Amino acid sequence: MREAYPVEEAVGIEHFVSDSDGTGGRLRAAPEDFRVREVERFEAEPADADAGAYPHLVIRATLREWDTNDFAKRLSDALGISRERVSWAGTKDKYAVTTQLFTLRKIDESDLADVSIYDADVEVLGRSGRGLEFGDLAGNEFEIVVSDPENPENAEEIRSELEDWAGEPLGVPNFFGQQRFGSRRPVTHEVGLHVVRGEWEEAVRAYVGNPYDTEPEGSQQARREVEEAFAERDWQAALEAVPPRLGFERSMLNALVESGGDSPADFRAALEAVPSNLQRLFVNAAQSFAFNRILSERLARGLPFDRPVAGDVACFAEEVDGVTIPDPDREQRVTERRVETVARHCERGRAFVTAPLVGTETELAGGEPGEIEREVFEELDLAPEDFDLPGEFHSTGTRRAILVRTDLEIEQNPLTFDFALPKGSYATVVLREFMKADPADE
Repeated sequence: MREAYPVEEAVGIEHFVSDSDGTGGRLRAAPEDFRVREVERFEAEPADADAGAYPHLVIRATLREWDTNDFAKRLSDALGISRERVSWAGTKDKYAVTTQLFTLRKIDESDLADVSIYDADVEVLGRSGRGLEFGDLAGNEFEIVVSDPENPENAEEIRSELEDWAGEPLGVPNFFGQQRFGSRRPVTHEVGLHVVRGEWEEAVRAYVGNPYDTEPEGSQQARREVEEAFAERDWQAALEAVPPRLGFERSMLNALVESGGDSPADFRAALEAVPSNLQRLFVNAAQSFAFNRILSERLARGLPFDRPVAGDVACFAEEVDGVTIPDPDREQRVTERRVETVARHCERGRAFVTAPLVGTETELAGGEPGEIEREVFEELDLAPEDFDLPGEFHSTGTRRAILVRTDLEIEQNPLTFDFALPKGSYATVVLREFMKADPADE
């Protein structure tokens, strides 16, 4: 089994499944080479529906090279409203062309008439009685071009290996991709681990300081100055060192300037100065890191991903618009007596083996899968009760399928991959098996 690259190991991904050499190449030579469109799962009333009963305007936005958070901020600024009144179902890649839904609370269609945002096309779909929540989609469709592949012909052999490993349609471990942790600066899980351990100052420092080689030199220098300012407890100097483009870092530091940064409560308040979805992301990234580690250990031990072993927890699945979506709320513990029955459900795409995204309500698996879960949590100094946290940092946890399957089409000249994935699964996790390129070189 091939080892992963160091930047992948840093986020808990330790292996490749396929042994063949990859196609090589690179992603996102142009934003148009990485297209993402939501498989929508959100009903909208007509645009002229009563705004009192349906206070949320539903729009579909096609964005070129826009980070989802940044677009939401730009849109809210253009409308003169709080960013908290803008909601969406899933965060998308920045260096791409993406199409996704947003809801705008207490906004009328006429309010958008004078709003023009560069590289963003907005279409009004209607109104809704509630705003979008994270996960309000079935999945995403991808059309991705790999530029300058050294061995594009290897793609078909890799497809065969992945089908041999987990059957058809092909499957890969359902790792959380680099984007979950920060593509250029994978620190969100580090922040989250500090939060879960109650280390509020260390959490802020991990986010605003902590320079990475993969960042622009200007950002690295700013973070080095922040580190020095932390040592001196000079929050004003830290704030002055950070350029405007690092807006979330400045929000945290400004909160420390105002509070004095003398207590754990001050540092927690600094973390709460960023948008609520980013606060949740910190803890979610810590959960995701632990999940990746569990999958890597399962691979290392040679346990199957496409069928259960005794002690596993499986969940059932449903199909929406051709996308198979595992439902962690419909789970079943797999006893020795039930292994073959659940395995047949997995073979037919009706069930998936799961691993935990640890939280306060997490119940661990039994047998060898449970042994893996306990060992990983012990290594990371995590326990379910640690997630009983204030505000947006609290998490009850859930379970997540350990395998993601997809019907994948491959075209040559240029090397192009067309496929769909359920919500929460990463295109880059599928493509890493085919390309085997070091993410640090992108």
